[in-house]
Amino acid sequence: MQILKQSSTQIKKGSEKVKKIVQINLKYKVTRPELERAFLEIAQPVADLKGLLWKVWIINEVERSAGGIYLFEDDDSVQAFHEGEIAAGIMKHPALSDVEAKVFDILPEHTKITRGPVD
Repeated sequence: MQILKQSSTQIKKGSEKVKKIVQINLKYKVTRPELERAFLEIAQPVADLKGLLWKVWIINEVERSAGGIYLFEDDDSVQAFHEGEIAAGIMKHPALSDVEAKVFDILPEHTKITRGPVD
């Protein structure tokens, strides 16, 4: 089973690779403290992902949904994440369901104006 429903298209400007945003949303079936402990255990392995520039962890306790917003340096990094152990673990974890992931290109000029941390 794949975490990303569609692969993104790599866009290059000359030899420059374009950064990618990955948004992952999921439902959880454990308590918030249990989820936070589990997320804390994988925070360092996530931080060590090749090509990951940052991740923001998100949670909505009322809807029992969580996930993250990731910034990767390029499409190859996104693909490596998609094919790696962390994504596989998310998909098979019994306390998680309804996993949805999307890949986005960044609009750099607009993001710079609004101070988005993507430089």
